[in-house]
Amino acid sequence: MSGHAGARRPHVVAFDVNETLLDLAPVQAALVELGLPGHLLATVFGRTLQTGFAATVAGTWLPFRAAFDSALAQLTDLADDDRSQVADAFLELSPHPDVEPALRRLTAAGVRAVTLTHGSPGVTEAGLERGGITPLVERSLSSETVRAWKPSRAAYLWAAGTCRVEPARMALVAAHGWDVLGAERAGLTGAWFPRGERVYPPAYPAPAVVAPDLAGAVEALLALPE
Repeated sequence: MSGHAGARRPHVVAFDVNETLLDLAPVQAALVELGLPGHLLATVFGRTLQTGFAATVAGTWLPFRAAFDSALAQLTDLADDDRSQVADAFLELSPHPDVEPALRRLTAAGVRAVTLTHGSPGVTEAGLERGGITPLVERSLSSETVRAWKPSRAAYLWAAGTCRVEPARMALVAAHGWDVLGAERAGLTGAWFPRGERVYPPAYPAPAVVAPDLAGAVEALLALPE
């Protein structure tokens, strides 16, 4: 499904990283190895985002790793070294199987692809390299550079400026409704598809694109009028 009559075909497509492009299974495995249930990852990840969002709204900042460590400290009894071991597992992430075909489709269509995360620098690059898809991504952007977590406007506008493109000509693809909402509020074209979330948050205004999968999100963006 695509909406927003004013949405136009993007010149640059930015992809969220954690969960959207990269599978968090190694982080879950690290928790299990330390005797914790795998399903705890969703709660820890959610608390990590809450911690980072709150810091941004309150006018301060902290890096993703610090927020993740804080979440682990609040929700588990893990010692410092064990928490660090779990955080290090982010460097072992690999792309989901549908990522390479989606990136190749954009490349074939002449549309630039970048990544945009508030995650730790190096995580995206390691994951893309592990999947053999680094050449398909023009650049990897971390909003840690501007000390702002998504979904703050500053993160998306900085990304558009770095890519030398008008916000209206940049799209953000994410499996998180809050990320797509933030992108659209900043003037980007938002495209959502499900991974962990079953539906786009009904409380939010509908984005330009809601697709059944990553391939569908990319095709819907390419089908937008010039």
